[in-house]
Order: sequence, then structure tokens, then C-alpha cells
Amino acid sequence: MQTLTYFTLSFNKLTGSIPSSLSNLTNLEAIHLDRNQLTGSIPESFGHFKKVPGLYLSHNELSGKIPTSLGKMDFGTIDLSRNKLVGDGSMLFGSKKTTQFVDLSRNLLEFDLSKVEFSKSLTWIDLNHNKIWGKLPAGLAAFEYFQVFNVSYNSLCGKIPVGGYWQKLDDKSFFHNRCLCDAPLAPCKK
Repeated sequence: MQTLTYFTLSFNKLTGSIPSSLSNLTNLEAIHLDRNQLTGSIPESFGHFKKVPGLYLSHNELSGKIPTSLGKMDFGTIDLSRNKLVGDGSMLFGSKKTTQFVDLSRNLLEFDLSKVEFSKSLTWIDLNHNKIWGKLPAGLAAFEYFQVFNVSYNSLCGKIPVGGYWQKLDDKSFFHNRCLCDAPLAPCKK
């Protein structure tokens, strides 16, 4: 098992919790446990991989907080969408990380987006359907490209940054927030 590079058990109706011992597999490049019926929390040990794999745990019934140890990892891809995760997910971001893909959508995460530092390597950020508040960081306007950027159905407020790639995004990326405003949404009230 130590030479295993891809652990793929997606779409198998697996139940129970995720074994923490998976972090002992030192050559993993990806863990695909998405689209099962897994319960419990994400193992704290997943923040201690020797080689950082792509982590695909979406479409399960995982609950609890995202372990803070995951914030020390520099995942290329992390997909925790469509679970029941709570608390702070901001530790998965960082200006010095090389992460390209983060999907935390459709959970119960709560954090201040204004304080998050984003890596320039990000091309996919999906945070829709959470309880995220604050403003969109102005620095995001400097990003040249997003394949996906979605913060809809949160509690964000303030003006949507102007410039760069932002002008290509439509209202679906931003709608159903508490008080986000300006293009492509309605103008801010003066």
C-alpha cells in the first residue's frame, strides 16, 4: 500500500467515517472519497501528509469543523463541497500557497471573507451556500482569470471590486447576499 498513488473510491455508497490511517500512505497524489455517504469529521491526520494529495471529499455527510491542521497544507485541489461542515474554512487559503482549486460550497461555514488572503494561483473558488460574511477583498480585482468564482448565497456586503476578470462575471457569482452591490448586481445605495 505504501506505493499507492491514487486512492479512488468515489460513487460507492460507502458509509462510516474516514480512516485517519490514510495519511500514512506516503505516495498519494489524490484521495477521491467523493459522492459516498461518509459521516463523521475529517481526520486531523489529513493535515500531516508527507506528500500533499488532491483531496476530494465532496457530496458526503461529513460534519464538524475543518481541522486546523489542513491549513498548514498546500493542497493543489481541495473539494469539501456538499457536506455539513461548520466553523472556519479560511485557513485553507493563503497568499503564499499554490492552491488552484477550492470548493467549500454548500456547507455551514462561517468566516470573515474580508480577512482572507488569496493566492494568485487560484483559478477556482466556490464558496456558495455558506454563512460567510464581510466584504470581497479589493485585491481580488487584480486576478486575471477564474474558471469559477462563486460567493452567492452568503451574507457578504459592500461593493463588488472593479477591474480585471471581475467584469466578465455575471450576477450568479454574487447574488443572494445580504448587501453586495454594484455591477453585475444593483448599484450601491448612496
